[in-house]
Amino acid sequence: MLVEWAQGGEDVIADLVAGLDVLQPKVEAAETKRILGGEHDRLNAVVTIHPGAGGTESQDWADMLFRMYMKWAERKGIKRDVVDYQPGDDAGLKSATLMLTGEYAYGLMLAEAGVHRLVRISPFDQAARRHTSFASVYVWPELEDDVEIEVEEKDLRIDTFCASGPGGQGVNTTYSAVRITHLPTNTVVSCQNERSQIRNRDAAMKVLKSRLFDLKLKEQQAKLEKLGGEKKDIAFGSQIRSYVLHPYQMVKDHRTKEQVGDVNRVLDGDIDVFIKSYLKAKAAGTLGQAVTGDD
Repeated sequence: MLVEWAQGGEDVIADLVAGLDVLQPKVEAAETKRILGGEHDRLNAVVTIHPGAGGTESQDWADMLFRMYMKWAERKGIKRDVVDYQPGDDAGLKSATLMLTGEYAYGLMLAEAGVHRLVRISPFDQAARRHTSFASVYVWPELEDDVEIEVEEKDLRIDTFCASGPGGQGVNTTYSAVRITHLPTNTVVSCQNERSQIRNRDAAMKVLKSRLFDLKLKEQQAKLEKLGGEKKDIAFGSQIRSYVLHPYQMVKDHRTKEQVGDVNRVLDGDIDVFIKSYLKAKAAGTLGQAVTGDD
């Protein structure tokens, strides 16, 4: 009798553990949505990646970040569209713009905006020396149709050119790629993903309007901070996260102090732990500053 009770108790415990395993991700998802209550958090995201100084090293690092976000979006079931990809001279990329379409894509990706640092033994250095590379990630919300951003035709310079990189003969041999410059703000966007010049222009205009909207928001925020004496949680030009492959392995977020030892797992798109810790710290008002030196 006692043996039967013990076995029955173990079955109940096993069922409870299994139920908690199923429930935990749902609870975490609900908590994340509760935190993401900003006006634009639920919108799609426009993400641009630029390498820092350092030539091939930084361009390769920027491409590693591009791959990381593509894999993260795939894990999350978020649609990924490459709006623009400018390959590097020898490896990596000079610039890339992604359109991430999915619920709360902007609110989640905003945690990634800033400068990312990589420390590793360079695969491009014959002397096998350690190198430090930087790349910047910029994130904007894709505007909804009812948000008005006035862009006058006279303020635009529109150039067409042959697309570079992969895309097939039809893309690479016709003047389908489009570059738009907003003259008053010197904002430049380009799109070469589609075979059609018209489609590339439409995509580039979407990105341009998102960036102009973001500039407008930043100007308003700057005025409020000047009046109130507030300081920003994060500023471009300071690293928000370091990825160290040598002499030890560690990914560390300098704003939340979150650390992960499995660098390859992170570079394969498993970055939710950093996004969640950022969102929780921001909601609690405990978000730290990015750093400018070694940490």
